[in-house]
Amino acid sequence: MGKLTFGTHLVENIQNAFEKTDLWTAFYNSAYISIIVTVVSLIICSLAGYAFVIYPSKLKNFIFMLVIASMMVPFAAKIIPMFRMFSEVGLLNNPWAVILPAIGAPFLIFFFKQNTHAFPVEVIQAARVDGLNEFQIFSKIYMPMMKSTYAAAGVFSFMASWNNYMWPLIVLQSNSQFTLPLAVSNLSVEFNPDYGMVMVGIILSTIPTVVVFFLLQKAFVEGMVGSVK
Repeated sequence: MGKLTFGTHLVENIQNAFEKTDLWTAFYNSAYISIIVTVVSLIICSLAGYAFVIYPSKLKNFIFMLVIASMMVPFAAKIIPMFRMFSEVGLLNNPWAVILPAIGAPFLIFFFKQNTHAFPVEVIQAARVDGLNEFQIFSKIYMPMMKSTYAAAGVFSFMASWNNYMWPLIVLQSNSQFTLPLAVSNLSVEFNPDYGMVMVGIILSTIPTVVVFFLLQKAFVEGMVGSVK
């Protein structure tokens, strides 16, 4: 049985990869976009999921069904309208063209809503009696008790944003704005690609998602089964 070891051209492949394309800038762009998408998505989607369960409304079921229905629309059907919209507002070749469509993901709203059903409503009622306003209840009681759900949603959101390829390929048009998946794809566009160089880029793009998952692995599993602590 062979051992997993580095090849003899590791240093050469690393040098060639960083000479071929600016991987550090692409890494920074991906990290910048993914962190903003993850943080903002967690706030917006948790607020939406919390509101769908806690606050009574005659329209909330209808609105929630619209959110679920939006998940059924294929991304290919949205590309042209989204491109025209961002072109008209001057956001092409801008990180915000990637960030804005990614926040408020319907799946995360659904995920938070389903987990909020397990949240003890008595705690909220007791907090209201004690004089806490709605924002304090959400930030000081709901969020800490739902930390496993936030961790699971954070892992999902970060990985989805980090590995996003198609939409950034369409709206990011200069090398200085490329995310890491786009930069890595540029390493293999030649007729005879250097696969050692490509593997360096793939490993670099894989490390952050692996680190995030293993750091939040326990909380991720708890969040996926809907636990509340």
